[in-house]
Amino acid sequence: MLRRSSILLFVALLSCSTEQVPFDLGTYPIMEYPVDNPENSEVAALGEALFFDPILSIDSSISCGSCHKPEYAFADHVAITPGVDGGTSTRNSPTLLNVGFHPYFMREGGVPSLEMQVLVPLQEETEMHHNLVDAVARLNASPYKQQFLQTFGDTVTSFNLVRALANYERTLIDFSRPIDYLQLDAQPISDQAYKGGQLFFGKAGCAQCHNGPLFTDFSFANNGTPINFTQDIGKERLTNEESDRYTFMVPSLKHVALTAPYMHDGSIATLQAVIEQYNLGGEGHNYQDARIEPLGLSKKECDQLLAFLEAL
Repeated sequence: MLRRSSILLFVALLSCSTEQVPFDLGTYPIMEYPVDNPENSEVAALGEALFFDPILSIDSSISCGSCHKPEYAFADHVAITPGVDGGTSTRNSPTLLNVGFHPYFMREGGVPSLEMQVLVPLQEETEMHHNLVDAVARLNASPYKQQFLQTFGDTVTSFNLVRALANYERTLIDFSRPIDYLQLDAQPISDQAYKGGQLFFGKAGCAQCHNGPLFTDFSFANNGTPINFTQDIGKERLTNEESDRYTFMVPSLKHVALTAPYMHDGSIATLQAVIEQYNLGGEGHNYQDARIEPLGLSKKECDQLLAFLEAL
């Protein structure tokens, strides 16, 4: 994974000749830190320790890292990761790689900052289920109190707790996939993947929503995945608008080969099955985005598209 060294990659990407770039991914982003939570390696190191420590959950049984595992691109390999006391949510754990570049958070986009986002799983009943005040008190009764004093010059507070976690999450930068090196005309992707990229940006129409260096435009849509009508209503939870029912934020496809299962509910097990759903034109229910139509891809083309996704 690339962290500060990724800035060098950004500079190289911005200075390379666009004439050599077969797929235009746009301008690669540079991490921006809030004024009240600037980049700080000591703060990030403290946040990393907290991220992987189950002390933050009410029964000290799970950590942030229980749902966001490094080996799965900081996602998980199960549809729904269990919370404390066997509680289960309705949503699949998304990757946290490059999450600091997102303009808003959660699948309905209702959280405006990472500092606010980290409060959601901490207090959510089906996840860590820990009252923030109680979590802070527990940390102040632990060796973390001294670490916070050394790092922040203060004991543990809700203010510096969320900033430590968010500061760490902003270090989770990785633009080291084959598609990124292709921009530098180095480590080229296979011919199979290249043809899949042509389909991705052309016939298959994937780039209508999955574009730019993060392969998402952060819009909201329903992609035709079968709906469990008794559970998650998507962005309507935030807006109370029926037009937003069962719509979710378009996810990044970076590292998508590592983040199975797929969709907001983890209902599709493999990338091959995802491609097949799109190829068939989705489920065809009334909430499906009008852009989701049968693609008419052959088996060979589906395999090429899969190769391209694996290069992401």
